[in-house]
Amino acid sequence: MACCKIKALTFMNMQTQMQLKPFNTLSLDSVASHYMKVQSNLHVLEALAYAQQQQLNILILSGGSNMLLPQSIQALVLHMDIQGIECLAEDEHSQTVCVGAGQNWHEFVLWTTSQHLYGLQNLALIPGLVGASPVQNIGAYGVEVGQFIQSVQVYDRRSEEFITILAKDCDFAYRHSIFKDHPNRFVITHVTFKLLKKAHLMLNYGDLKQAVGDEQTAENLQQQVIQIRQSKLPDPKDYPNVGSFFKNPIIDEDLYQHLAVKFPNLPHYPQADGGVKIAAGWLIDQAGWKGKQLGMVGMFHKQALVLVNYGQANLADVQATYQAVQHDVQQKFNILLTPEPVLFDTLGLIGSHGK
Repeated sequence: MACCKIKALTFMNMQTQMQLKPFNTLSLDSVASHYMKVQSNLHVLEALAYAQQQQLNILILSGGSNMLLPQSIQALVLHMDIQGIECLAEDEHSQTVCVGAGQNWHEFVLWTTSQHLYGLQNLALIPGLVGASPVQNIGAYGVEVGQFIQSVQVYDRRSEEFITILAKDCDFAYRHSIFKDHPNRFVITHVTFKLLKKAHLMLNYGDLKQAVGDEQTAENLQQQVIQIRQSKLPDPKDYPNVGSFFKNPIIDEDLYQHLAVKFPNLPHYPQADGGVKIAAGWLIDQAGWKGKQLGMVGMFHKQALVLVNYGQANLADVQATYQAVQHDVQQKFNILLTPEPVLFDTLGLIGSHGK
């Protein structure tokens, strides 16, 4: 199945000079020299063969909700659009389903609830596609997707074959996975989930527990998550954004104790390894950035953790704003915030957020 063995392909799905603004939720102008919508494993092979032939780098585009794109990209952009949900197995406790990488994440979560399958309800309304979920190990309200992933189906560009990577080998951690460690190696085609038949509600966060109240059902939990997110997070169609822009930092106990004296209301969450997770949105708010703009880019007035493109901003405008936020938070708290979205350069490769 090596891509170099694929011959006589017509590349009918290939497009050139493709505007990616509609495909990234921050609505940044970005023109790709080559673009292909991928709807099958065969399309993956075809695209990789073309990229090899033309000596182009590959940039994987999923839902576009976690990426920062330059104005021009000289690379082949693969827009993942593999659809489908297939039930593979079940027992009295769980059901295993395989989902195409191009499936809309939120719609998939709603589907699981409608089928009385549980575990993902805390992750409702997170933007993007299923194929991107294991890369960032998306999480919200005390749940991470890696807890319910059984395996990830990929094309391994190193061994030139389709393989299955078990969850235990994905190195899932907070906003991290093997796919972030090797961003140019794997093309995710499907994700297999093992979901519960009996709901075990995660209500660790105060606002969520209060919202759910006495009606502690998975359906109500999902609805409350949606309502909370809608009340805090702007719709990218109205205010272009990538959701939470910074990771919640994890600091050591000594720094936390030092800060807690000065800021007794500092939201914090002790971690199993002895570290303490701090609410990045609170830090940004306290640094004076909630609702503040720098040119056409600013932090949302309802949620300081969300960076918004209020005009026709480009990548440089976005970088200027988030670096200013980083500076002010570090000056006040001695904590350097790490951006969540992936930054790409003009050759379609992942760049560094460093100044």
